[in-house]
Amino acid sequence: MSIELAKTDDIAELVELVNSAYRGEHSKKGWTHEADLLQGGVRVLPEDVKGMIQSTESIVLKCLDDQGRIIGCVYLKEEGDHIYLGMLTVNPLLQGGGIGKTLLQAAEAYALEKNKIAIEMTVISVRDELINWYIRNGYQPTGRSAPFPYRPGYGEPSQELSFIVLRKELATTSTADNT
Repeated sequence: MSIELAKTDDIAELVELVNSAYRGEHSKKGWTHEADLLQGGVRVLPEDVKGMIQSTESIVLKCLDDQGRIIGCVYLKEEGDHIYLGMLTVNPLLQGGGIGKTLLQAAEAYALEKNKIAIEMTVISVRDELINWYIRNGYQPTGRSAPFPYRPGYGEPSQELSFIVLRKELATTSTADNT
């Protein structure tokens, strides 16, 4: 298993992975799906992923298996003093095997490389099991929330949805001294 920077050649494989992990019946083979919360539609379109990869403010990391297939990914965007983490995805058939945790560790290493002090993310507020997984990995609720962005073609919500914001402070090794 290796973690690499995604490139535009990876867009089709990334879109297939993300949509299969978040929407539809196949996603239910894993524990992190949104299939019961959003009916139909997709999680991402090729142009969404292309924008993430081509932006100067963000990257997508991909996790490869031993055959070079993408089995996980995460989107990271620089925002002020922190990195925004989104689209953490693991192939539903491989969830629970440490790939998500490996991607979180890679995200934290990237944030420190960029001299950021924290990572923030939004999680659908009713996804208790997923929120608890992030808490076990050091992320804490900030008390802030955000509206869920309803967009045509991305799934019809089965209930009212909103996000909570989670944050993890990173242990920085730099101790700037102004004396």
